[in-house]
Amino acid sequence: MSSNIIAIVGRPNVGKSTLFNRLVGRRQAIMDNESGVTRDRSYGHGEWCGKFFTVIDTGGYVHGSDDIFEGEINKQVALAIEEADVILFMVDVEAGLTGLDEEFASVLRRSDKPIYVVANKADTNARAHQMGEFYALGVGIDIYPISSQSGSGTGDLLDEVVKHFKDEGVEDPDAGIPKIAVLGRPNVGKSSFVNLLLGVERNIVTDIAGTTRDAIHSRYNAYGKEFIIVDTAGLRRKSKVSEDIEFYSVMRSVRALEEADVCIVLLDATRGIESQDVNIISLAEKNRKGIVILVNKWDLIEKDTHSTKEFEEKILEAIAPIKYVPIIFTSVVTKQRVHKAVETAMEVYEQKTRKIPTSKLNDLILPEIERYPPPSVKGKFIKIKYVTQLPTHNPTFAFFCNLPQYIKESYTRYLENNIRKHFGFEGVPIKVLFKKK
Repeated sequence: MSSNIIAIVGRPNVGKSTLFNRLVGRRQAIMDNESGVTRDRSYGHGEWCGKFFTVIDTGGYVHGSDDIFEGEINKQVALAIEEADVILFMVDVEAGLTGLDEEFASVLRRSDKPIYVVANKADTNARAHQMGEFYALGVGIDIYPISSQSGSGTGDLLDEVVKHFKDEGVEDPDAGIPKIAVLGRPNVGKSSFVNLLLGVERNIVTDIAGTTRDAIHSRYNAYGKEFIIVDTAGLRRKSKVSEDIEFYSVMRSVRALEEADVCIVLLDATRGIESQDVNIISLAEKNRKGIVILVNKWDLIEKDTHSTKEFEEKILEAIAPIKYVPIIFTSVVTKQRVHKAVETAMEVYEQKTRKIPTSKLNDLILPEIERYPPPSVKGKFIKIKYVTQLPTHNPTFAFFCNLPQYIKESYTRYLENNIRKHFGFEGVPIKVLFKKK
């Protein structure tokens, strides 16, 4: 994690996620008028006056409520306060000073971090003058009236905040670091898996489907490599998405998939592979992402010597014609093969970014073409002269020949299978193109 960290904290529904989105310059956090939308800590990056910083959005602090997530949300808030260099304590001038604000102020008094009270929804001069009552909180360096919706007042606030940063920071601490997205249907164990890897309760875990709402990024070091692991909301069928918040959660998960290098797709061993699992794997393949399938809750299955092989066959049958995906059987509860999943994901990333020298490609693939040349079409013989890997983000191979338009799909698969036979590319979609020579 970089230095220059700002944590936005406060009770629910005061506009924390709106300010977060403004500071990071995009609609990254989910916003809604319903309180308690944000539950986990979300991270983003921003810049002001040449200084780069990380912003943490947190769930609303509550106490003595009926919200079953209350304890877990407050734990995440405490972790954000501990991590931050500067704390923005957000209050709402429209609602005025509340008992919950006062209670949270007593929590913040235990911190020795610089604190700014941010009086949000001060859209008019009259409202801005109402901020005086918040001095009664007895916390923070000063009070800043802002409107996170329109952005007014945020510049003055940031002018003060960046004075606490000793260095310029890094523009994007995540640039160039591999991203692994953990995907799956609701309640398959995604957050438990990520927490187990990180060794901390980074994400809230309950038995309730839909606990995770935003896509949550975490840095992780393993096997001498650094990467970002992204926990996502459960992806369910469109017909099952019943509310706006859930719709945006699903959209965030899809975006996490699109931005990832490798997707770890979790399945529930007790339910087998279902149509939505197939949809998620197909979406990852369509976006040309590295894929690892992780069968969780394997400890709950009665097994014999053939169980693993039979389960694998059912998965491969369901996702056909995709055959190249590694399948790992795990249990987050017993910690069985959890680290093997990450090790495999990193191997898949290395395969995805691998470049094969043209000479080596031709030495091994041209003899395979000679052994089984493309079938002739209308009496015309197709001659493939050479093959090269194109300088693209994903493995793409161009075969140069005299009649590219006559090459059939079955022969394309033959060439792809031979590339995999000689060079691996396990878990990685590869593309085969034909160009006229």
